[in-house]
Amino acid sequence: MNKNVALVLGSGGARGLAHIGAIEALEERGYTITSIAGCSMGSIIAGMYAAGQLKEAKEWFLRVDKQLILRMLDINLLSSNSLVKGKRIIKELEKVVPDRPMEELDIPCAIVASDMSHTEEVVFRTGSLFQAVRASISIPLFFEPVKMGDKLLIDGGILNPLPLHIVRRMAGDILVAMDISGKDSKPMDRANFIGILDRMSDMQIQRNTILECQLTPPDVHAVMRQYAYNTFDFDKAEEIIAEGKQIMSDALENYEGS
Repeated sequence: MNKNVALVLGSGGARGLAHIGAIEALEERGYTITSIAGCSMGSIIAGMYAAGQLKEAKEWFLRVDKQLILRMLDINLLSSNSLVKGKRIIKELEKVVPDRPMEELDIPCAIVASDMSHTEEVVFRTGSLFQAVRASISIPLFFEPVKMGDKLLIDGGILNPLPLHIVRRMAGDILVAMDISGKDSKPMDRANFIGILDRMSDMQIQRNTILECQLTPPDVHAVMRQYAYNTFDFDKAEEIIAEGKQIMSDALENYEGS
């Protein structure tokens, strides 16, 4: 059986740590990842894997606690469009994996962001890895948007939280998706302005993921429930990575048995 994989990693905040476990599950079962694509948190893991430094990334994430998270937030006091500048977190990531041109990564890597100026996806395959990551993780109103020419870039998950169609897939490659925004249910604890906006965002992400899977059906679709962990649960890295590994292992077992 062919075991070459084109891997797609979805958006979902701290749930994206599950991507590390998913990759470990693939490799332990003898699969070879020949290309990778990611969105938002998925772009960070995709880029670090394509750079050949997932082990170092995992070790760093396992050390992250709430204090480090707070230190990485460079509050944007003078801005009217964001709470955080987003420069400090990129500098921390570059300490783990030095920036390099995407075209020089070990395997082809694609990262997606959303352009507010033209209301369309922007796909990065060349240029600075962490410039692409910074654009892809720009959660609206939280991180400052990234200005590139006439483009104003925000989180790729706004338009395509599971960018299946952008991964470079060779003939015979198995298309594998790690979806960390799976349809889920959760009581509306806060029927207020913030709670309603949060739920609207969840619904948009779920709907866009379903549409992308219909347009580009993956061969293997591993799914983590959307409310399994909160966006900023980075201090639960070990638990999330382990769950991601189990979810991907189960999905691969179903695929191999079909």
